[in-house]
Amino acid sequence: MQRCVRKFPATKKQRCLGGTDGETRLRGMGVWERAMVFNAKTAELLSHHQVEIKQKFPKEGWVEQDPKEILQSVYECVEKTCEKLTQLSIDITNIKAIGVSNQRETTVVWDKTTGEPLYNAIVWLDLRTQSTVERLLKKIPGRNKNFFKGRTGLPLSTYFSAVKLRWLLDNVEEIQLAVTEGRALFGTVDSWIIWSLTGGKNGGVHCTDVTNASRTMMFNINNLEWDTELCQFFDVPMSLLPKVRSSSEIYGLMKICPSLKSGALTGVPISGCLGDQSAALVGQMCFQDGQAKNTYGTGCFLLCNTGPKPVVSDHGLLTTVAYQLGRDKPACYALEGSVAIAGAVVRWLRDNLGIVQTTEEVEKLAAEAGTSYGCYFVPAFSGLYAPYWEPSARGIICGLTQFTNKNHIAFAALEAVCFQTREILDAMNQDCGIPLSQLQVDGGMTNNKILMQLQADILCIPVVKPSMPETTALGAAMAAGAAEGVGVWSLSPGDLTAVTCERFEPQINPEESEFRYARWKKAVMKSMGWESSEATANGNGLDK
Repeated sequence: MQRCVRKFPATKKQRCLGGTDGETRLRGMGVWERAMVFNAKTAELLSHHQVEIKQKFPKEGWVEQDPKEILQSVYECVEKTCEKLTQLSIDITNIKAIGVSNQRETTVVWDKTTGEPLYNAIVWLDLRTQSTVERLLKKIPGRNKNFFKGRTGLPLSTYFSAVKLRWLLDNVEEIQLAVTEGRALFGTVDSWIIWSLTGGKNGGVHCTDVTNASRTMMFNINNLEWDTELCQFFDVPMSLLPKVRSSSEIYGLMKICPSLKSGALTGVPISGCLGDQSAALVGQMCFQDGQAKNTYGTGCFLLCNTGPKPVVSDHGLLTTVAYQLGRDKPACYALEGSVAIAGAVVRWLRDNLGIVQTTEEVEKLAAEAGTSYGCYFVPAFSGLYAPYWEPSARGIICGLTQFTNKNHIAFAALEAVCFQTREILDAMNQDCGIPLSQLQVDGGMTNNKILMQLQADILCIPVVKPSMPETTALGAAMAAGAAEGVGVWSLSPGDLTAVTCERFEPQINPEESEFRYARWKKAVMKSMGWESSEATANGNGLDK
């Protein structure tokens, strides 16, 4: 591991708040809501607060969150963060902008007249919609799941919001009635939070940004508009949809809320909105074609900036909008590889097997083992995402012997995260034609030095981690501070200041890396075909 230096933007001495709305990422062993305040001159994290959010698992394959709990945690994080700033003798009136970052595909429907959610938020990795996907595939010539990829950049999958919304419209009577009566609004978590913070039922702004819209399967990534034909295909009334805005502009002002006892941030513009992975790309300053980052959170997401034109993958990757940093600025696109289970495998080791109590303990166990001893772990709990898009896969641990113990399984779990990243990076190198010379990383799991060294070894290239790994919140703050009418943050390459990074160099020979990777690929093949795609609620709870 070596030290290196990277650059971040610098301008006036103002503060920007980032990551205020359900930027729920695995930190320790839970899912957390966080508010963070950054100095717009140095990108220094000045204060933060976090609250754990409960995930609900009402049936096998179902994953939900309470939208009201998400909203309340936002208010608590804002209140506590401002209190901490005051204790540091920092005037909270210096906070000039608020940025929002969120889980992109997580779906919420609420009543615009009462402000109440009409159902729990369906989380991005929820599997209940598999039979909905099967039903929709029957409407497509040749049952081609990539039929709409030219317009959306996405395959038809349980992953994306349109399918979750279709399930809600089919199965929740309260939502059906609200749609009929014109009371229902749909959005990803960013829309729910921005609407609530800007007044809610009393004039709240119903909007989203291009990065979140591009993950719904109802948005045309070429003309940056909701697609009438796609909405007709999913049978979604367009009246439910939020207005699509750029990632960096003033959407509205923070309104007084009874939950904020001090009235903190009232009148401050909400001016940045980015889906979590796009926010991390911005926070890592990946503004040039070919620059890439990998975020290690609940899942694992590798994005490579491809510039102002969308690039369609031939190797199982997604095409997504990376960012649009201003109403009159061009959109930039990215190729993305999405892994459903990364940090979540650590929580599984704790909650389901009782092997560990903390994240640190996983690192300790893996260090004690030093090897998986031939044990391979494929955590396909929600099927396999990129590059396979195979919903029939399920998790397996193979290569076990009488010698295998929990230390080896902990090592294999960390190694699995690295192997999944290798699969995505291989696909990305094939699509882009120019292999990455190093990988920039961020997210809570990057605190695990064993994981970072394993990643460098398995990729056979250096892994570079910023000293402040919370780049998702930083990216949201940068977008907010750079918005027209705010102007406290410059994204110009010339306005930069130095930030320290850690650099992990490969320490094993390429032959050993290739051998281990080949064994992993063999294990992946064995994980497929375990679950029927026609499963129903009577079998394993995949649909109502």
